[in-house]
Amino acid sequence: MAFHVKRKIHFYDCDAAGVLFFARIYELCHSAYEELIEDFNLKEDYWNNEDYIVPIIKSEASYHKPLKYGELVTIEIKVSQLKSSSFELNYICRNEKNEVTNKIRTVHVFVGKKDWKKRELPVGVFKGFEKHLVGKRVI
Repeated sequence: MAFHVKRKIHFYDCDAAGVLFFARIYELCHSAYEELIEDFNLKEDYWNNEDYIVPIIKSEASYHKPLKYGELVTIEIKVSQLKSSSFELNYICRNEKNEVTNKIRTVHVFVGKKDWKKRELPVGVFKGFEKHLVGKRVI
C-alpha cells in the first residue's frame, strides 16, 4: 500500500520563473519520507541514535511536468524492494490535475554508525516498510 502526503510549492522553492527548482524535489520527497518514518511509531529515534545511520547510496529523478508556485503536489511513496539491510523507495509526484510531474527513486542502506558496516534493519523499521511494500522482499 502506498503512503501519500501533500505539500504546497512555496515561492522560496522556485526559480525566477516561478517553477520548482530542480533540486527541491528531493527536499519535498525527503520530507514525505520523514513523515512515512513517523508513521511507523518507532521506539527508537530513526534519525538520531547511537546504533545506525541510513545513507542514500543511489538516487535518480525524472521530470515530466513543471511544478509551479502555489500548486499542491501529492507525493506517493512505495517501497519497491526490501532487503535485510537495505530498501528502495519510489516516489511519484502529481499536480492538482493528477498529472505525474516527477518520479524519484532512492536506495538506502543501514550501516553501523561507528564502523559503517552493513547491518540489518531493526524489526520495527522492517515491519513499517513492509506495510508499504509493492515490489519484492529479498532477505
